[in-house]
Amino acid sequence: MDIKWYIELAVALFSIGVIGVLIRRNAIIIFICVELMLNAANLLLVAFSKMHATAIAAGKAAPTVVADAQIFVFFIMVVAAAEVAVGLAIIVMMYRNVHSVDVNFLNRLKN
Repeated sequence: MDIKWYIELAVALFSIGVIGVLIRRNAIIIFICVELMLNAANLLLVAFSKMHATAIAAGKAAPTVVADAQIFVFFIMVVAAAEVAVGLAIIVMMYRNVHSVDVNFLNRLKN
C-alpha cells in the first residue's frame, strides 16, 4: 500500500480532531478529539517507519535502527493513557462541583 493513503488518513483524522477540539464544549468529547489527534500522529510514525524499513530491505537506504518510530508510538500511548487518567479525574471532579461537563462552566471553579 502506498504511503500517500496513510498520510491522507492521518491528515483526515487529525483534522477531525482539531475541529472537534475547537467546536465542541463537552470536556469528554474534547479529550476524545485529542486522543484522535495523537492516534493520527501514531499512524504517521508507524507508516514512515514501515516505509523506511522497506527502503532498507530494498537497499535504497543505509541500515539503521528501524524500531525507533514504534518506540515513540509506545511512549505516546503511555503518555496518552496517563493524560486520560488525569483528565477523567478532573472531569469527574468538575461534574461533582458544577453538575455539568461543559467547559464554559469552568470559570465558576475560580470561586
